[in-house]
Amino acid sequence: MVIVMNIRSSKQDIEAVNKRLADLGFRTQAIQGVKRIVIGAVGDENTADSLLCLGQMPGVEKIVPIMKPYKLVSREAREEDTVINVGNVKIGGESVTVIGGPCAVESREQLLTAARQVKEAGGHIIRGGAFKPRTSPYSFQGMEEEGLKILREGSLETGLPVVTEVIDEYSLHLAMEYVDILQIGARNMQNFRLLKAAGQINKPILLKRGMSATIEEWLMAAEYIMSEGNGQVILCERGIRTFETATRNTLDLSAVPLVKRLSHLPVIVDPSHATGDRQLVMPMSLAAIASGADGLILEMHPEPSKALSDGPQSLTPEGLADLMAHLHRIVPAVGKYLA
Repeated sequence: MVIVMNIRSSKQDIEAVNKRLADLGFRTQAIQGVKRIVIGAVGDENTADSLLCLGQMPGVEKIVPIMKPYKLVSREAREEDTVINVGNVKIGGESVTVIGGPCAVESREQLLTAARQVKEAGGHIIRGGAFKPRTSPYSFQGMEEEGLKILREGSLETGLPVVTEVIDEYSLHLAMEYVDILQIGARNMQNFRLLKAAGQINKPILLKRGMSATIEEWLMAAEYIMSEGNGQVILCERGIRTFETATRNTLDLSAVPLVKRLSHLPVIVDPSHATGDRQLVMPMSLAAIASGADGLILEMHPEPSKALSDGPQSLTPEGLADLMAHLHRIVPAVGKYLA
């Protein structure tokens, strides 16, 4: 349920409503919109009727029940698109953001070279994995804290923010010191302890859709994060597992406009993991933007043939530059801009 406050309501009015909600056993989160202030109230549905008394409190315009199981994530809680600021980069709204870099941090030279190439191509954020959850225990598992230090160095040199995946609470708290955005991958989308921990920090969370997750399950995972107080959630469609074997996964682009209708959170697309084939990354990237995506997260390696992980789906530096050139033509056609 959300309590819509009059735009002219005072700070004291809002504090009084928050206190009354707390007394009734509800957790609250203020959602500041352009035209109104909304207080999201999350708690026991059996006591929701007791909220109706708040309608008589000063500053309260109306009380709106939210029927969907994801309350804070829904469009009913916030009509305007959420725009997340990461340094000078905006994710969501009318901008299109491009995140690029290698699947894994393999060495200082490799990551710094990739970071420079992402910036030169016009990318906005650097990606790189320091912790790698791999299907095989014998595969490269990442450089861990040393990889995080290299990512920070790449950020300082280029001036671009960085994102890396965290796999548990330990890596979450370790990565906070070094990176700007924390990614929760498909394998951990329903790692509820990790989601709760991510909700208790003040950094953007890039939440990937699980390999077999429904839209509702994906949005409920985002709700876990937001219910703990962190509203900086970026949703990422990265393909789902189907019976098709010609591609690594099946990219569900219908999820983009659907989720943007259901939720106010920004949605980006990962065509690299979705297809597993660098030759498919370009067309699916353009299709993602046409479907309404707020950005892309792309794998790019200075030398894909030497990559320790996901080489076949990684763009070359020239491939990334070519894709960016195409985006400069496509993005204005959908009424957005490429920073």
